Amino acid sequence: MILKKNQSLKIASILPYKENYTVNKASAASLWVSEFYKKSKFNKNNFIYGHTKEKKYLTKNYININLKYLKSKFKSTTNEYADKLIKDLNFKNYDIIEIHNRPQLLLKLLNKVKSRFIFYFHNDPISMKGSKSVKERLNILNSVDKLIFVSEWVRERFFLDIDKKLQSKTEVIYPSVYKQKAVRKKNNIIFVGRLNHSKGYDLFKDAIIKILDEFPNWCAFSIGDEDRRSIFISHPRHKELGFINHKNTLNLLNESEIAVVPSRWDEPFGRTALESSSRGCATIISNKGGLKETTDNAIMLKKLDAKNIYQEIKKLIKYPKTKERIQKLGRKNIKHLITENTKLIDQIRENIFPRFNAYYIKNKLKIINLYNQGQKHNHRLFNISLGKKFTNGFVRNGHDVLEISDRDYLRNNKSFSLIPNKINFQKFLIDTFKNYNPDILFFGHTRNLELQTLDTIRSINKNLIISQWNEDPVMPSLDYSKQNISNINLYSNFVDHNFITTHPSIIKNKINIKNFHFFFVPVDRNIERFDVYKLSPKNDLFYAMSHGVNRAILKESTEDNRIIFLDKLVNKIPNIKYDFYGFANKQPIWGNDFNNALINSKMGLNLSRGKPTKYYSSNRIASIMGNGLLTFVDKKVQMNDFFSKNEIVFYSSINDLSDKIKFYLKNDKLRKKISKKGKNKYFKLFNESKITKYFIDISLGKQISLF
Repeated sequence: MILKKNQSLKIASILPYKENYTVNKASAASLWVSEFYKKSKFNKNNFIYGHTKEKKYLTKNYININLKYLKSKFKSTTNEYADKLIKDLNFKNYDIIEIHNRPQLLLKLLNKVKSRFIFYFHNDPISMKGSKSVKERLNILNSVDKLIFVSEWVRERFFLDIDKKLQSKTEVIYPSVYKQKAVRKKNNIIFVGRLNHSKGYDLFKDAIIKILDEFPNWCAFSIGDEDRRSIFISHPRHKELGFINHKNTLNLLNESEIAVVPSRWDEPFGRTALESSSRGCATIISNKGGLKETTDNAIMLKKLDAKNIYQEIKKLIKYPKTKERIQKLGRKNIKHLITENTKLIDQIRENIFPRFNAYYIKNKLKIINLYNQGQKHNHRLFNISLGKKFTNGFVRNGHDVLEISDRDYLRNNKSFSLIPNKINFQKFLIDTFKNYNPDILFFGHTRNLELQTLDTIRSINKNLIISQWNEDPVMPSLDYSKQNISNINLYSNFVDHNFITTHPSIIKNKINIKNFHFFFVPVDRNIERFDVYKLSPKNDLFYAMSHGVNRAILKESTEDNRIIFLDKLVNKIPNIKYDFYGFANKQPIWGNDFNNALINSKMGLNLSRGKPTKYYSSNRIASIMGNGLLTFVDKKVQMNDFFSKNEIVFYSSINDLSDKIKFYLKNDKLRKKISKKGKNKYFKLFNESKITKYFIDISLGKQISLF
């Protein structure tokens, strides 16, 4: 399916059949679905499936599945639920099926419903039927389009004994809340959860009785139930409310001073901790599972026992200023907001499908675009392939494009005859030219074109324009550049135009530069499609390097100026969250893995090999700025000719860089503002359509400036 612009997705969200999607009995998964549903831009076409005998549903668009064999010992309720879902889902033809927390249900639907699948883990995968073993989890990972976890802890459990590099298809989206206005507090201490040992209710009991005896102006409430009760709190100022609906629970948290979440078991997330802290409760938590991911403003128990709980509550009561400070910080600095995470969910949904505006081919130029498409590498270079962006730009400007991948042709057409394969390739090109008769031959990074072949095709079309492009550095001081300059020079005097990503003045003493033109690495709206400044990345600074795009791994014992620079930077500011690849034995990253890592960082370092050189940048700058990261670049590259300090951050030295990194980490609003302006400026000046129009205008003899 191709998702056209302004087209809405049709989505089915499927809950476990035991999950009660009602106002009075909703638990974690139901609340998660309902809250994100309300703010989603797809909610008109999002239908929620589940089973309940209640009538007061949490939201509209709920579809209840009636089950006959709910308590049968002879027939499977899961099979009945799956069969009824399959029938309805196929009839209604959904674009996306989202399954929550039941791996077995996913496996039953996968091959029987034609749709894209997203699976959500709300609990420890290793404890659930269908995802306990590594084999089962790998099967899930390979079967779905996206895998979402409610905490980093849950994701780590899923990838236990599985290579972490496979995380590219996954995302963490936390249960979330809205910001709340402050209300007048009462001297209440709250426990919310099952009233059992795993939730630490026995520890709460021993601590709270002692507190209530010592502080007569305070009361305590317990919210929750337990089928097999063995723990009871007997005190005149403690009240057990049983299971109450979510709205009433939040109201009680809003007006209470202190909340205690002393779980013994590894909480997948710990919704109560998030809700209590965001509503201004001074919150005490254990260090179990995903609890530490809920808020940065809770009191974490050093030791999980009744004595420590008692002592922490007592401190809060005796030192009200400390308590109020914790309450204000919790209410002000909420980590997980519904508005932000809903946008992330909708973006994930959209990104499952290719999205583009339809263009029709006008009767203008015919162009052969010859470049390495990277079939050998299984297209892992798709997001940094300039050849691909050029094709997109040519087509969007109304031209017809025929792509030829020289290296793939040579590799895929190897012959056992005495005729060298390269000779066959020349014949293929000449015959293709006879059939297609292009107006322009545009090629890059090849030595597979014979000059005699170019002479032959010029004879076929005397008006043919031939141009070559090269994105690699052409700085004479860099050993790597010497071979690159030699490659360019092979055709430079024969072609009509040469386009390079370094200012031509840099090599005026090495090559005749009369027909040389500078071009800036383009961005493409279908490739650089993220707005990181709208997201909440977990890492601070991203950088990715390699020892050449044709190598998937690092060369042993190879070190250049970039490694030395990065070592110094890390030593100067060791406490930030770096996400560096191709550095410190961390292998390079490619394709979709590259994109997923990139958008999880707030800022990007644009550091190229060799000395900073006028206008030269590797193509990573398009990935960094084009996806909305705050970008740092050495001012000696002279990009201030294109961008202002309000669009990109220029640094003069490693000390200046480290100071500016620390500054923008503390000034998040300014970071986002500059990132957004930088992306907008980049797309305005150097998008794929403008760059390819520039190529054609130059080729047609027009006097035109790139910027």
